[in-house]
Amino acid sequence: MHFTQREQQALREAGVAQETIEAASAAVVEATADAAGALEAFFEGRETVYSDMDLAHSSSDIQEHTVAYLDLYTHADDIRGYLRFDSWGVPVEGGRVLSGDVVELSLGPTVDARIRFGATEDAV
Repeated sequence: MHFTQREQQALREAGVAQETIEAASAAVVEATADAAGALEAFFEGRETVYSDMDLAHSSSDIQEHTVAYLDLYTHADDIRGYLRFDSWGVPVEGGRVLSGDVVELSLGPTVDARIRFGATEDAV
């Protein structure tokens, strides 16, 4: 169930039926899985993406990346996984599709930031 025990109790006390709570929870889980699928689809088959990532030895505002894969899994409303570039990778701790040409991922340690990735430089 997506909602914690306290949240479920508060919803029941507010008059929300258990069936409605369960339906809402299932909708959250489904929406999360759909979002993860859309994020993976953005990177699938794309050799190169562009980002607004701040890289230490780059003077450019836009970075070019060769992508090996994006592998995500979901749990309730969490999206987690790993983004692998050609020579390094980073954990993913969330994300969303902004448009057909741009996605945003929350990247974990070593980046620790929300990064936009685009299909083209102009998209970023």
